Amino acid sequence: MTILVIAEHDNKSLKRATLNTLAAAQEVAAIVGTDIHVLIAGHNTQGAVEAASKVAVVAKVLVADAPQLAEGLAENVEATVLNIAKDYSHILAPATAYGKNLAPRIAAGLDVAQISDITAVCAKDTFERPIYAGNAIATVQSSDPIIVITVRATGFDAAVSSDGNAAIETISSAADQGTSEFLIREITKLERPELTNANVIVSGGRGLGSGENYKRVLEPLADTLGAALGASRAAVDAGYVPNDYQVGQTGKIVAPQLYLAVGISGAIQHLAGMKDSKLIVAINKDPEAPIFGVADYGLVGDLFTLVPELISAL
Repeated sequence: MTILVIAEHDNKSLKRATLNTLAAAQEVAAIVGTDIHVLIAGHNTQGAVEAASKVAVVAKVLVADAPQLAEGLAENVEATVLNIAKDYSHILAPATAYGKNLAPRIAAGLDVAQISDITAVCAKDTFERPIYAGNAIATVQSSDPIIVITVRATGFDAAVSSDGNAAIETISSAADQGTSEFLIREITKLERPELTNANVIVSGGRGLGSGENYKRVLEPLADTLGAALGASRAAVDAGYVPNDYQVGQTGKIVAPQLYLAVGISGAIQHLAGMKDSKLIVAINKDPEAPIFGVADYGLVGDLFTLVPELISAL
């Protein structure tokens, strides 16, 4: 049977996590020997549909276009998915806020167990997922007739999205379930790259001492590198920066090409969110700080001296 990927999008384009989810679906499809379909559920979705059709691994794009799907309310998308779910052996969604809201509803509607946050595909019914804040990896096997999965984006490289030519098919949308209502969306406008999509991230911790120091020390470094800014939970809890900056198990999971951890001790909660980064550089005055256990390069010393020196060298 075919594999279905539920796309996260803004009606105009695909979210990057969808491409990572497609890469996971590609690994399953290679084992099973089947095609991959993508569902675009929304309203006025032509941009997202075109983007999905260009992804090399996609055989067909299913389009459910209706006003009640415009804002991606999970109840309405779930009902639309359940109308077609019997035609698929695997249903995948990204392990983002969108996917985590939607996938459990689909699994419950199908009366199957969900496999959450996978980072590797072992077989058509067997997957790996991190547990204990990433300190152990569980291998999970499912015997359900339809396997519902969420995919950790950092576990898979994004699928190629340039040379595909998938077929496009319109499907019927489920009626408004009437159990939730969209009121308002406040979108944060960023002058820097978005944290989960950035190739370079500069993160600060409690060692910076204050929000003023965070801005004074890290913003010039981020400007020099064209980087996004992040923070540890300790820095967020101390009020240095807003919650949107938090990297970690209870924040955002990232895997940039370069991650600079400045004044971050390396609590398990934080490491769970960034240790898959391709290159990790840590600056901390404590040579025994846990962050050095995962860092590729470490600078031991006063960050208020080392960071300006690093900026000058760059």
